[in-house]
Amino acid sequence: MTVPEINYIAVLLATLSSMVVGAVWYTPKVFGNYWMKQAGIERGQMGSAVRPIIVTVIVSFITAWVLAGAAYISFTFYGGSFFWNAMLTGVILWAGFTAARFITHDQFDRRTAGLTVLNCAHELVTIVIMGVIIGVWPA
Repeated sequence: MTVPEINYIAVLLATLSSMVVGAVWYTPKVFGNYWMKQAGIERGQMGSAVRPIIVTVIVSFITAWVLAGAAYISFTFYGGSFFWNAMLTGVILWAGFTAARFITHDQFDRRTAGLTVLNCAHELVTIVIMGVIIGVWPA
């Protein structure tokens, strides 16, 4: 059994990148006001962000780690460019797992299509940037 080789520095940088993307994406001057309107959240209802940020760091690390491992497996199987394997693997995993699950859950939660598109697009940008970082620094 071969264990995927993972560059943990790239995984940590990819984790950090997700925090930067989220901070920019959901700032009021970008999509923050739109997100709050679509989610039915008012500014005073937000409360402390400590718990969501801690959870985001943990799950972003897991996402980056899985992407790095899956990119290595893809590269080992298909060959070619590690960078493009990381990018394509990220987009395929995003479409098959992240976007598909968001769409399903948002239908049952009766979230607006605008909120679903906004959040799916945020995840795509996050995964693509993670893929760039992981793809540039293979193990």
